[in-house]
Amino acid sequence: MRVLRLVHGDPRAAVEVAARLTDRQAAGLDPLPAEPVDLAPEILRAHRREVRALPDDTRLVLLLAAADQYPVATHAFLRAVVAARLDTRPLEAAEAAGVAYATAGGVGFRDAWTRIAAYETAVPADRRDAHRLLARVLHGPAETARRSWHRGAGALGPSGRLAAELTTAAAQARAGGDPALSGALAERAAALSTDRGEQSRLHARAAADAWHSGDCDRSRTLAARTDADALTGVLALRTGHAGEAFDALLAGATRAAEADEDMGGADAAAAHVLARTAEPVPSVGHLLARAAEAAVYTGDLSRCREAAVVARQFGIDPPGVLGGIAAAADGRYEDARDLLEATAGRCGPGGDPTLLIHAGIAALMLGDHTRAATATVRAAAAARARGVTPAVSQALEFRAYADFWTGRPRAAEAAALDALRQAYATGQENGACHLQAALAMFAALTGEADLCRERATAARSYAVAHGLGLPAALAQWALAFLDLGFGRYDAAATRLRALANSGPGHGHRAIRHLATPHYVEAAARTGDTRIARAAHADYDRWARVVGSLDDLALSARCRALLTPGEDALDHYRTALDLHADGTRAFERARTELLFGSALRRLRRRTEARDRLHSALEAFESFDAPHCVEGARAELRALGAPAASTRAGERPTTHLTAQQLLVARLAADGATNREIAARLALSPRTIDHHLRGVFTRLGIRSRIELVRLLAED
Repeated sequence: MRVLRLVHGDPRAAVEVAARLTDRQAAGLDPLPAEPVDLAPEILRAHRREVRALPDDTRLVLLLAAADQYPVATHAFLRAVVAARLDTRPLEAAEAAGVAYATAGGVGFRDAWTRIAAYETAVPADRRDAHRLLARVLHGPAETARRSWHRGAGALGPSGRLAAELTTAAAQARAGGDPALSGALAERAAALSTDRGEQSRLHARAAADAWHSGDCDRSRTLAARTDADALTGVLALRTGHAGEAFDALLAGATRAAEADEDMGGADAAAAHVLARTAEPVPSVGHLLARAAEAAVYTGDLSRCREAAVVARQFGIDPPGVLGGIAAAADGRYEDARDLLEATAGRCGPGGDPTLLIHAGIAALMLGDHTRAATATVRAAAAARARGVTPAVSQALEFRAYADFWTGRPRAAEAAALDALRQAYATGQENGACHLQAALAMFAALTGEADLCRERATAARSYAVAHGLGLPAALAQWALAFLDLGFGRYDAAATRLRALANSGPGHGHRAIRHLATPHYVEAAARTGDTRIARAAHADYDRWARVVGSLDDLALSARCRALLTPGEDALDHYRTALDLHADGTRAFERARTELLFGSALRRLRRRTEARDRLHSALEAFESFDAPHCVEGARAELRALGAPAASTRAGERPTTHLTAQQLLVARLAADGATNREIAARLALSPRTIDHHLRGVFTRLGIRSRIELVRLLAED
């Protein structure tokens, strides 16, 4: 996806680029080429030959049009033509050659490569003249930044005066929410500056702007020209090793706090741009918040103490979830609750995307999934409004948890798939890994074993190599959840015990905590409850401190599983009473299934039948066929009918979000390989999905699929 984005969607260029990548670039360790000549030289060479074959006056018209569009669109071509009294008839030769064509707004090129070739085949003097002409006609109040761009592009050489003008224009574009333009201006300012320190600061700003616009490869290339720990840390957080990201962010925060912002410093410049906030949030605090994110991703929550110490050294209240995590890691649950509650409360509309993401994380830790969903949705909206492209997919990473637990698995899966595509397109491989692990959990819920294993294996492999304890633990939990759903209790218990013993980079304390109810269930089924009782005691303590109805319900269910005979029944009833006012509908269904099974074994047939039918209906609504079969098996053992409760529904309502997406792509004529490439899956998994689609819809061919979707 990143390659296609860099080559303007041209598949021929993508093939050429892929063949030229180094091993480190292919592995994501080094950025992809950023300049056109480095991307696809053979394709660019062919386009240059076409342009050079045109008459000189035609090439000059094309140059002016290309300079107006590349790499910054300024929409001044027609005004420049009028001002210079240019003859546009030579454009007819370009139209005859199929290279370009006249439009109402000026000139349209056959493709992006032709536009680039039209610009780069011109001699430097002609390019400078074109930029100067365009600068002369850009004089409106809203055109200041673009006029400065052309003035800078038309410069003969380094100029402190022009560099200062471009720096000011970049700041204006940045404030206006146009990071692509501000990045281009800052990069050009750096090229014209004669001060090495200023060049480093401008490259840091340009790199941060490129990151916000979703161009991670240019961002990483520019960042390599600076010594900005802050920038290195943010990039590593989303594309590199999470442990190294924490170190760099903490160092960047310290340097930014110690630096005089008036005198500058690359870290201070990067911190200022990376904050991208309309509120007076200190850039140092922003970097410490990012350090907390790095600690969350690694699973080394104790490192939040280090960041909290740095915050206090500079008189800053630990921002975001930092203080709450540090308190929780120390076992100070009451303090952690208060700090997390304060962070979760900052989820109003129109806030800073980073702080809203932290509000969502805090709400998830408190078990408040409704507020977590609100915060993460608002974070994505705020990120889009401010042009902070990478933060959109990051917000959706945590929204997926909230949607999943509040009984919206289809919405969760759809949001996660959308975020996964965005993460890959913008080079956020670490975020993509987290989303792969979340999608493995969704596949576990719906019983899609092959897909769950494929996603979990891919996520764990990448996560362990990059120190990402959060997705590594989530993937392990997904596999255990899958085992639990299919009744493989020994395997589930083994996986969850391994998760409990996994350190930072391989496991995660928060995921271990969330998985406790499933571990207790697996342990109770296998009869090995010694460790499970200790795990439940800690889970119950947290649940009582934060007062989450869902956590209290699950704690009561754990207590029921650990209590023999009829004494367990009151605990199940307590759990269901708490579930009634909570939000975790799927876990409520599991509680009803376990309660119904316990009632059946105690020969309380009437109440058992009611509970099992309720669980069956809920599992069918979640499209969890393996759980449905578990409820039916219990009803059969009870001697009660177990017919489906979903007669009369549309056939496609039985498909998961991913199955429906695959079905629609297949109905549109895409091959399995084409679908696999689009969804970042293997062709074998797509084949598995289609077989599942055919089975659920009761059809045998793609022809029937096309007809059924047309009728749906």
